[in-house]
Formats: sequence, C-alpha cells, structure tokens
Amino acid sequence: MQFSKDGIQRRSLLQWAAATSAAPLMPALAQSAWPTKPVNMIVPFPAGGGTDAFARPLSAIFSKQTGKQLIIDNRGGAGGTLGAGIAAKAAPDGYNYFMGAVHHTIAPSMYPKLDYDLERDLVPLIFVAAVPQVLVVNPKKVAANNMKEFLDFVKKNPGRLNYGSAGGGTSHHLAGELFKLQTQTFITHIPYRGAGPALQDLISGNVDMMFDGLGSSAAHIKGGRIKALMVSGTKRNPAFPDVPCSSEVGLPDYTVSTWYGIWAPKGTPSEAQGRMIEEVRKACQSDDARAVWAAQGADFPNLTGAQFDAFIKSELRKWSQVVKASGAKLD
Repeated sequence: MQFSKDGIQRRSLLQWAAATSAAPLMPALAQSAWPTKPVNMIVPFPAGGGTDAFARPLSAIFSKQTGKQLIIDNRGGAGGTLGAGIAAKAAPDGYNYFMGAVHHTIAPSMYPKLDYDLERDLVPLIFVAAVPQVLVVNPKKVAANNMKEFLDFVKKNPGRLNYGSAGGGTSHHLAGELFKLQTQTFITHIPYRGAGPALQDLISGNVDMMFDGLGSSAAHIKGGRIKALMVSGTKRNPAFPDVPCSSEVGLPDYTVSTWYGIWAPKGTPSEAQGRMIEEVRKACQSDDARAVWAAQGADFPNLTGAQFDAFIKSELRKWSQVVKASGAKLD
C-alpha cells in the first residue's frame, strides 16, 4: 500500500479546510448563560498521556474564560474504547463531552465488537490538536545514535527489542506495525492501558522503545530521559529541529500523526454544542495555549462541525486500509 509523500494527515487537513471554508460558522450564542455549572470531559486514557497533554491546559484556560470548571475525567482501558463507550452513554445535557483521538478512528477496524458507534452515538465538535508521531528509545536500552544504527540493529536482531503502546488498536500500535511493514523488521508489541503508563515504563527501562505522539514525549526528550530518533512526515518539527523526519531516513511513505478532538453525546442541545465550540476555539487560540501547543510541536487545525466530521470519515477509511495492509491484530 502506498502513502502520499506529502503526508496524508497534513494534506487531508488542508483539503477539508479548503473544501469547507465557505461553510457558515455556527452562530454565536453570546446571550446564553451556558455554562451555569462545571462541565465534564471524559479523557479515555490514564493521566500523563498525549491526550492529557492537551486536555489539562485546555481545562485550565476554559475554566478561566467561563468561570466554570472543565473537569477532566480519565477513563483508561481497551485502547481508549472503554472511555468512548462511557462518553457515548453520558447524559446529553450540554455538560458532558469527550476528548478522543485518532485511536478512535482505528478502533472500528481493530475491535470486532464495540459497545458504541463513533458516528452514530457521538457528535464531532472541534479538532483540537495534531502532532506527528516520534520514534523514541530508552538510551540505556538502545545504544543507537541515529536511524541507520537503529535499523541495522533491529534487522540483525529480530524480536530482541520491544515497543510499548497506549493499547491494542491505538495509533501507537499501528505506527509500530506500519514501521515493521515498511522496514521488514520485527519488534515485539507490548500494549498498555494508555500512553502515560507506557511512557513511564519506557523511561524506567521496562520497554525499549515507543512510537509516541510528540506531545507526550516532548518534555522527556528535552530532559534527556528518552531519545528521539525520527519524527514522522516529510519535514522536521520546529520544536525539535535536530531530529530527522522519516523521509530523510529512507521512509518517505511513513506518515503517522496523533490528533485530538472533542465530541458530544448525540442529543446534546445545539446551543450547548455551539458554545462549547466557541469556548474551545477561543482557548486554543489564546497565547497560553499557543505556547503549550508549540512546545509540543502541535498544530491547532481549527476544524469544527461538518469540517471535523468530514475529516473523521476520511480517517476511518484510511486506517481501515492500514489495518488490512499491515495485518495488525489485538495482542
């Protein structure tokens, strides 16, 4: 299977944004009293992972803007599908939301029986962040200083290294399977209940490496606790200009990114949906959020409503093809 050298993820964002740029924005609801009480947002992974890296700052800014707390409710397990199922069944009263990720467009192709339907049970509101995947290693476990040394080692030692992931069927898992497919190597997959626990085990040396979203790995790379060998895509990331991109190291078709967005349970009042979009957009465009996003090498795509929905549909199609081509299975 061939993947665009221009980067499927970035091109998809631009295409959907251009195609829908003329669409009217959701009307302002400045007169609404919403929110009149704390707002709950389910994050379907344990604290400390990539989703948290954006959800926590967003919560603080949102709470400051509205005067009402945005409560982060971590519900990890089953590659993010446990929390998604809880969110899909939450009361659609305008005070329950869900911060999901790319993993949730992979799950329908990996899990034969889900207790929710992403398109039927949840309403996409706003695309919050997109970050490239990064290949990171524990420097005490993996002696390679660059991708050439790393590839030479894994090709000569099939199965000797293992990689942690946020769980079976997540982008971390699929990024690893795609890497193995394109490099014709074998690395053992170790699934966790979220990126946070996997990352902690990487830092402690219980796993050798990880295909992680740059957002959750950034601080640990800068702190020297883990080493970045490659970022996915055709360009180096401005936050880590010394780390080569995959096209530079002979993998031009290796384009994987982790993205995050917010959904509401189906039936949530349109007025509340509109206000949530407004407040999240305002928060993501604030100076505080821009600084956090930039430090993690992230973009704010600013796709909402139908634009975000169209992008999600394209991701569902793409990942079903990747799962089929790689032969990925749940461990």
